[in-house]
Amino acid sequence: MKLSDVRPARGAVKKHKRLGCGTGSGHGGTSTKGHKGQKARAGSGAKVPRWFEGGQMPLQRRLPKRGFRPLAKTVFQVVNIGALASFSGEVNPQLLHQKRLVDSAAKPVKILGQGELKTALTVKAHAFSQAAKKAIEAAGGTAELLGK
Repeated sequence: MKLSDVRPARGAVKKHKRLGCGTGSGHGGTSTKGHKGQKARAGSGAKVPRWFEGGQMPLQRRLPKRGFRPLAKTVFQVVNIGALASFSGEVNPQLLHQKRLVDSAAKPVKILGQGELKTALTVKAHAFSQAAKKAIEAAGGTAELLGK
């Protein structure tokens, strides 16, 4: 076997389409683009966005508007008081972030009242539920609100 005998496998190499080279080529006439229409034209006019519906009223305009999403809504990171049992002294968002109870120290934190608290803690957070506030004060601690 010689290097000149090496060939690709049968059917592995296709002949490329030679467009617009007469009817005998099989790709003459419309040059494989079908008949007329925007996508058959030359130039940049052939680029039609995927969502374009041919001038028909688009789907996002046919469907009714529903609901309202407030832009200034505050989304709190939630911590239950049962998770604060391992702390002593003061609890703040930075300490909660270090113990991996919240994702970020920069985002607002809300303390909820599920679980038990036996030690007196000074808890600093952006919001408290009424049950959490009662439970913290019942354990002898204080609940301090932080500014947003």
